Amino acid sequence: MANLPHRRYLYPQPIANQQSIIIMKKLYLPVIVIILMTRLCVAQNSDFAFGADLSYLKQVEEKGPVFKENGQLKPGMQIFKDHGYNWVRLRTCVEPATLPNGLAYTIAMAKQAKQMGFKLLLDFHYSNAWADPTKEPTPQAWQNLSHKQIVDALYEYTRKTITAMRDSSVLPDMIQIGNEVSNGTLWPSGKLPENWDNFADYIYAGINGVDAGRGNFKRPKIMIHVDHGGDIAKTKAFFDKLLSYQIPFDVIGFSFYPWSHGTLIDLKENLTFAAKTYNKDVYLVETGYYWKKSRYFSTVPGPFPETPEGQKQWLEEVAAVVLSVPDNRGKGVMWWEPAANGGLRARGFFDDGGNVLPVIDAFRKYTSPQHRTDGQ
Repeated sequence: MANLPHRRYLYPQPIANQQSIIIMKKLYLPVIVIILMTRLCVAQNSDFAFGADLSYLKQVEEKGPVFKENGQLKPGMQIFKDHGYNWVRLRTCVEPATLPNGLAYTIAMAKQAKQMGFKLLLDFHYSNAWADPTKEPTPQAWQNLSHKQIVDALYEYTRKTITAMRDSSVLPDMIQIGNEVSNGTLWPSGKLPENWDNFADYIYAGINGVDAGRGNFKRPKIMIHVDHGGDIAKTKAFFDKLLSYQIPFDVIGFSFYPWSHGTLIDLKENLTFAAKTYNKDVYLVETGYYWKKSRYFSTVPGPFPETPEGQKQWLEEVAAVVLSVPDNRGKGVMWWEPAANGGLRARGFFDDGGNVLPVIDAFRKYTSPQHRTDGQ
């Protein structure tokens, strides 16, 4: 393994009748217990992230007034705030290309989010556009560099980004070092499984860049984000190998889409496995479901109808799964791009007229105060 300057980690890890009554009790007592335990879990998880990736929102709003509640125009981010959301996730790209998510755009969105009281998860796309398990393209400016030069470039880019956000008073609360890095990053040199040494160098460089950029401010939590939210075997293979490089990260993020990543039982088992095996908090930082017919469940029905109510049911069930992770290790759920246009609108939170859909209230049972009715 190359002896590179950014491989050494510079900072420590942060640490009726009688018979009917009897029957009803048998039927409903377990349900009541589940509800009470879930609400207790939320109370103990006061930092639970009810969130959304709103990376497209600013671009959408700049093209015209598009978001409505009860038929009235309303700022998109305010709609989420008014319905109990407390985290915003934003991506930023080295070379945004066709995406709007450069540094200035990201800082502007982060300022709006912070001013409204949201916490912020920053998602680094070390790429010239999208970065996901099917494509992790190296930025054009880095493509002809040596491995050591790429490590240095990634470190500097990360440091400068975090410094700029710090100086703008929008230092993130949590940071992803890469997006869905199950198959590596910065292809081809950091593609997995063949280039683990290079990949580890890149992750170290990103983490050290965060620490260099934050100065004396509180250290953001470091997240490693993979896609396979319902696959224990893939989770074990990836994180066992990652930890063999002594990568100093804090939390694990997963993506989970019902057309790609398994069943809700698969999700529950995998989150429990990851939390217990690696002693880390776990987040679901990407999920989604369609409110109108999609190509994914055209032959085999999905777990819920592809309707506005079915979409809401999906998010309610996903949140319940994350909240059920043992030892309060399930720490958050975030919907990916609920305020986008184009093809993504059919799985967003707004109908074709821009009106907010029922899914916006999926977290209400957890985030709205429970008022007593006995006068106390």
